[in-house]
Amino acid sequence: MNAARLTGLIRKEGVQILRDPSALAIAFVLPLFLLLLFGYGVSLNAEHVPIGVVAEHPNPQTDPFVATLRRSRYFDVRTLPGLAAAREAMARREIGSFVWLRSDFARQSLNAPPATIGVALNGVDANTARLVEGYLTQSWQIWLTQLQRQQGTTPAFPVALQARIWFNPALRSRDYLVPGLVAVIMTLIGALLTALVVAREWERGTMEALMAAPVTMAEILLGKLLPYFVLGMGGMALSVALAVFLFAVPLLGSILALTAVSALFLLVALGMGLLISSVARNQFVAGQIAIVVTFLPAFILSGFIFDIRSMPLPVRLITRILPARYFVSSLQALFLAGDVWDVVLPDMAALALMAAFFLGVTLWRSHKRLD
Repeated sequence: MNAARLTGLIRKEGVQILRDPSALAIAFVLPLFLLLLFGYGVSLNAEHVPIGVVAEHPNPQTDPFVATLRRSRYFDVRTLPGLAAAREAMARREIGSFVWLRSDFARQSLNAPPATIGVALNGVDANTARLVEGYLTQSWQIWLTQLQRQQGTTPAFPVALQARIWFNPALRSRDYLVPGLVAVIMTLIGALLTALVVAREWERGTMEALMAAPVTMAEILLGKLLPYFVLGMGGMALSVALAVFLFAVPLLGSILALTAVSALFLLVALGMGLLISSVARNQFVAGQIAIVVTFLPAFILSGFIFDIRSMPLPVRLITRILPARYFVSSLQALFLAGDVWDVVLPDMAALALMAAFFLGVTLWRSHKRLD
């Protein structure tokens, strides 16, 4: 390894990056676009869900409950004249659920056993149906507690639940999704930065000049790795800034820990890109491989949206070889919980092993010949 030759290769790569804006677009424009698209488009919260209310005989007992539903930010309440109209509205997807207050609701609410209400949920979207069911149960309990206090009676619940939510008190799905989204985006960007750029050099024939130069293969790979590592860290800094200042995601961990785990992950992603470029010397093929091998597994199997613990055992075992799994885990811990070293250090160790593996395999496969 010669410092002068390596410095020359890094300078050459820097000039090429400035002359070819595609690398800058991958590093800065692509994360900006994807963060805005997914950050505002992907949400696990169910708010302003259209819901119907059928009150066969409105009275002082039913009106407060309907008012409780109207005050909730989770529902857009629509009053319907009868059960048939509610069923028809649900069939036309105008509402996602409806509440049925029977004609004898007022009489039952004053006697034992307690009154019952009918709730119909559209189970096509099972996740939204479960959320709406929980929101309705909560609204029902709030109304019942208020009613018992007005009547001067003791609430019928033998246990008073006092919930305390850690790490995401507001229950904003964006606080949970955006850190994972940063990991998914950096997975794609890191692989594309090296895979497409090196494949482009093979297509243009400039790689042949490097092969003929008096430099070693390790110097060529390192000369390409370092500039794009700096470029990727710049894209990571932009993504973190957008997460904190645009999406208002709290960053409770230290910048030093975030930088360290991001650097290790970026080395893994760049190593994957270099390995892809050594297999596919065509930009189109390299891009397709990078998307299939990096972006799709990171999006589905990293824990970004779907909980890994709820997956079948074979799939859980597959996730252990995905770098994005460890990066998502560390980012969510650093953003929402702080420097939880019991989580971050094992993730960093796994990423370090993967970085050594991919860079080592790339160096082993790379030779100074054109075949």
